[in-house]
Amino acid sequence: MKKEAGILFSKALNSLILSTEHFNRPWDKGRTEAVLLFLDHSFEMLLKAAILNRGGKIREKRAKQTIGFDGCVRKALSDGAIKFITNEQALSLQAINSLRDAAQHHIVYLSEQHLYLHAQSGLTIFREILKDVFNCDLIDLLPERVLPISTSSPKDIASFFETEIDDIKKLLKPKSRKRVEAFAKLRGLTILEGAIQGERLQPSTGDLKRISAQIQSGLSWDKVFPGVASIEFTTKGYGPSLDLRITKKEGIPVHVVPEGTPGSAVVAIKRVDELGFYNLNLTQLAEKVGLTVPKTGALVRHLNLQSDSDCFKQIVIGKAIFNRYSQKTIDHIKRELPVVSMEKIWKQYRPKRK
Repeated sequence: MKKEAGILFSKALNSLILSTEHFNRPWDKGRTEAVLLFLDHSFEMLLKAAILNRGGKIREKRAKQTIGFDGCVRKALSDGAIKFITNEQALSLQAINSLRDAAQHHIVYLSEQHLYLHAQSGLTIFREILKDVFNCDLIDLLPERVLPISTSSPKDIASFFETEIDDIKKLLKPKSRKRVEAFAKLRGLTILEGAIQGERLQPSTGDLKRISAQIQSGLSWDKVFPGVASIEFTTKGYGPSLDLRITKKEGIPVHVVPEGTPGSAVVAIKRVDELGFYNLNLTQLAEKVGLTVPKTGALVRHLNLQSDSDCFKQIVIGKAIFNRYSQKTIDHIKRELPVVSMEKIWKQYRPKRK
C-alpha cells in the first residue's frame, strides 16, 4: 500500500471505530450527530485511500485541495480504471453524506431504526471495499464488540417507512406544537429519498411543508417517496457480524435519466452525464443565488470554487470550452453569502475598466 494511502486508511479506520463507539454509547447526548460525522469522515478517507491504491488521483490539476466526498464517489463509481463501488453502494454513501450535512449544519432527527439502517449498511460497505481494494477483512482489524448492535433492527422498507410516517403524523396533529420536531424527522426521510433520486440538495422548508401536507392528506408513503419504494433491505449474517444492504427490488431497473425527469424512481448516481451534473452556466448560477453575473463571478473567484471538482468543471465539446457549475455550487454560495462582505469582494475582484 502506498504511504499516503496507508495514512488515509488508518484515519478511515479510526473514524469508523469512533462512529461505532458512539453508536453503542449508553446515552443519547450528541449520539446521532457523532455517528454521522465520524461515519461520513471514515468513508471520505477510505475512498481517497482506495482511489490512490488503484492508481488514481485525489487532487485535480493545479488544485490546492483534494477532491471532496462527491468527487470521491464519482471516481469510485464511474472511473473505469478505478471503479470499486456499485450503484447501490453509492446510493448509501450519498445518503450518509447528506444526513451528515444536515446534522452538522441544521437539524435532523433519526429514529433508532433509521440510524441503525445507515450505521449497519455503512459498516457493510466499508467491509466490502476493504475486501475488494485492500484484500483484508474488517473483522480482522476490529474487535467484535465495536460492531453496531440493535434490539430493534428494521425488518423491511415498507414497515420501516410506515412507522416513521405514523410518528410524523402524530407530531403534525393540530395544537401539538411539534412542527419543528416533525420537520427534523421528515428531513432525514427526504434526504434518503433524494439520494435515491440522485438529488443531493438539502430539502427546503417549502419542500418539507409540501411533503407534510401530502402525508396529512392521507397519501400513501410509497406515493410520497416513490424512490424509496423502489428499494429494499437485504441482510446476510456472517457469524457474529451482520451485512445489511440497500438494493433495488427485483424487476426495478437501474436507470440513468435526464435531470428533472418527472415520475422517475432512480437507484443510481446521475453524474455519469457531466452536462447533467454541471448543468449551470454563470448566468444561471447568478439567477439562483440572487446576484448579478459579475458579482457572482467575483464571489466564485473569492471562494476558489473553480478548484472544487464538486462545484465546477470545464467541459470541452469539439473546439469549444464551457465553464459549468453544479447545483452544489448554489448551496455553497448561499452558505457563504451571510458571512462574507460582497463590498470588499467586489472591490478586489471586479473587472478592471480599460
